[in-house]
Amino acid sequence: MDFETWLKLVVLFGAGGLTPGPAVMLVMASSFRYGFRPAMLAAFGIAAANVLWLLLAASGTGALLEAFPAVTFALKMLGLLVILYLALSVIIGPLPDMSVGSEDAPRRSRLFAKGLGLQISSPMPLVYFGILLPVFFDPAKPMIQQFLIMLITVTVTEICGLAVYAGFSRWIRTKLQDPRAAKAFNWIIGIVMIISGGWAILG
Repeated sequence: MDFETWLKLVVLFGAGGLTPGPAVMLVMASSFRYGFRPAMLAAFGIAAANVLWLLLAASGTGALLEAFPAVTFALKMLGLLVILYLALSVIIGPLPDMSVGSEDAPRRSRLFAKGLGLQISSPMPLVYFGILLPVFFDPAKPMIQQFLIMLITVTVTEICGLAVYAGFSRWIRTKLQDPRAAKAFNWIIGIVMIISGGWAILG
């Protein structure tokens, strides 16, 4: 995998990891109740589920793209449309729900399992891993090497994004309770998604 392709992967999944969703809310609630380190157990459960999604994305991807080059173009266009839809949904959609509290967190012993189960059942990974990630595979290059690079990259970006929410959960919740700040946050996330997604897919 060349550096530019890898950088696109980092930008795309980095922006996705910062987008508020069920995984972020779980980590924030766990941080409110137990603190940073226990909250990261939920984050690691989410990252572990991503390994399963990545395995599904890599299975047969190289052969499919090599046999049907038009599939690559179709996935790119579909991915771009999905990114635009998600970004606009964030921009014009409801403000982030920052009412999440410690009572919303599972028991400490179940944090990892809750993160794992949540990410497996969430539709968002299907978008990123099922539609967008296959575009980054090059069927002319060794699949195992590409898989390992993607695994490390996606895991690190996911963990870093969730760590931000876990570490600054109380500050983030306080700031985003202001409707104007929450709306500005939505716009920033949406614009970053559009720019990063467009560059990663069409660049």
